[in-house]
Amino acid sequence: MVQDEIQTKEVSQSTTKGKMDATMIFTVASQQIPTVSQEPVKSLGRCYDSSMKDTKRGLETVELATEGLLAINRCGLQGKLKVWCLQFMLIPKLLWPLLVYEICSTTVEAIEAKINKFTRRWLGVPPGLTDVAMYCRKAKLRLPLKSILEEYKCGKARLLSMLEDSEDPVVKIVQPTIKTGRKWKVVEAVDEAKECLKIKEVIGQTQTDRKGLGSSTAKWWSKAKGKEKRDMVINEIRLNEDSRRVQKAVQQPQQGQ
Repeated sequence: MVQDEIQTKEVSQSTTKGKMDATMIFTVASQQIPTVSQEPVKSLGRCYDSSMKDTKRGLETVELATEGLLAINRCGLQGKLKVWCLQFMLIPKLLWPLLVYEICSTTVEAIEAKINKFTRRWLGVPPGLTDVAMYCRKAKLRLPLKSILEEYKCGKARLLSMLEDSEDPVVKIVQPTIKTGRKWKVVEAVDEAKECLKIKEVIGQTQTDRKGLGSSTAKWWSKAKGKEKRDMVINEIRLNEDSRRVQKAVQQPQQGQ
């Protein structure tokens, strides 16, 4: 009985020159093992099918986001409570497939456009309000909202940093690649963040407000280790995203940014 249950959980996949070979059939104890095309398997949060690609996963994530937004919109809650459901229920649910699958940044931008549309409706603001007003931390009025595109970039950067700093010798030798499309590449973003941190260390601590000299402490790249380095890289990527929003706001003076 236990052996039958174990065998039903097994799947097989045979490839020849990079293409799936459906003629190859594996059997265990005279019982045929189904192929991945017949029964897709899910392991460690990832779903594997006969295509062995993540193209469908991106479309499924967009569909999941659309269904979630419509479900929240149909509920009888107030607008601000709908935004709370979006920020603390739907977005965390979407971040996991965005992290484990190879989904390009343009797909995430399309998801964020849908999220921004519903967020404006729930907050009762004009539909032409830019996303700078919703997510920028340097704006006069800062809203407690998080951008799914920014969280996606930070998640990919954190994953790359963890793989690069892994103590496993196999991971160090293989160095898995993380694909994020052509518009935004995580490797270039992480390298740029590291260079910015090194330049900031060369410049030293600067004074930007009315606090006295030495009233605040700074973290330097050369002295950081492990998780602290990863956190510094993630924070630098967030600062770059905020700078990009400020540049966008300069081109939109009518928005009052």
